[in-house]
Amino acid sequence: MTQPILIIDDDPTFNAILARTLNRRGHPAIGAEDGDSALQLAATHQPRRIVLDLNLGGVSGLSLIPRLLEICPQARIVVLTGYGSIATAVEAIKRGATQYLAKPVEIEAILAAFDDAAMTGDEATPDEPLSMDRLEWEHIQRVLNEHAGNISATARALKMHRRTLQRKLAKHPVRS
Repeated sequence: MTQPILIIDDDPTFNAILARTLNRRGHPAIGAEDGDSALQLAATHQPRRIVLDLNLGGVSGLSLIPRLLEICPQARIVVLTGYGSIATAVEAIKRGATQYLAKPVEIEAILAAFDDAAMTGDEATPDEPLSMDRLEWEHIQRVLNEHAGNISATARALKMHRRTLQRKLAKHPVRS
């Protein structure tokens, strides 16, 4: 029996739709909505492919990567996020993720990410420089990552009021 793709996402609707779509395309898939059930399913099914949401109910999915790889050393992990940043992408890859994709994402891109060993130089280099808004977002994400997601500590480090930082984080990042 082929090992299922493990989907770890706290949004039950997204989780179910992704699992159903993968199953229809001939890729068995199972879903978990939190870290504990994800680790249990990983131990039971030994998946070779894992789709991991970056934010699991306020907890960073990054913390699961080493634990998942400890249970399933051959697994390829694709991290999905609605709020992508260079800092979290780098951290995900450092921790052992295969690929990092921003939502919304096509099913073909997810499947291709499992097959790609690494991005080529052309994909990794943006065509245009980042805008000032995007640079600010990247800087905030890097500092937030350095402070383990602690909003108050990040606001102090950025010399910014905590509510101002929360408002900035609630906005979607600028793509360019």
